[in-house]
Amino acid sequence: MAHLTESVTRLIDEFAKLPGIGRKSAERLAYHVLRVTEPEALELAEAIRRVKQNVRYCKTCFHLAEGEECEICTDPKRDRSLLCVVEQPRDLMQLESSGAFRGLYHVLLGRIAPLEGIGPDQLTIDALVDRVRSGEIKEVIMATNPTVEGDGTALYISNQLAELPVELTRLARGITSGSVLEFTNKEILGDALAGRQKI
Repeated sequence: MAHLTESVTRLIDEFAKLPGIGRKSAERLAYHVLRVTEPEALELAEAIRRVKQNVRYCKTCFHLAEGEECEICTDPKRDRSLLCVVEQPRDLMQLESSGAFRGLYHVLLGRIAPLEGIGPDQLTIDALVDRVRSGEIKEVIMATNPTVEGDGTALYISNQLAELPVELTRLARGITSGSVLEFTNKEILGDALAGRQKI
């Protein structure tokens, strides 16, 4: 029975460690690396090396940055009175892609998940409270994911900020345009009713 070489096996093993990548996907990625030219493969290796050496968390908001602060925190055109709290950098990027928000962000780097052993002290909540305490922020928008853990994290943060002179809001939730009530889950319906607006 034929066996893979040690180098190919190691590459597959490393790809298989990535989130969402099973053994078969890892094998496909490894065979892709074998098929491309050496310069293309080395570009991938160089991109990984540069990310590990150059990218860090912004000292202010914990978004990804290549300097002390990210581009959003250093942008003078941003509304510094608005702060949107998200779980991960990818959530920030999704909100940014809408082009609808011109304030600042705070990335928690996770959410409170007791069953996974993640408590408030493992997130950037203390830094968030310090930012709000500085007095420049007038509104904190909770944009944690609409899950049990996301809602629990938002509630915990709201309690931490309750004594500070800041307005606390959350992203509107509800029924998307074009959907049918019959097929909408009860949590979305509950949020839609709670967040109803005058017409």
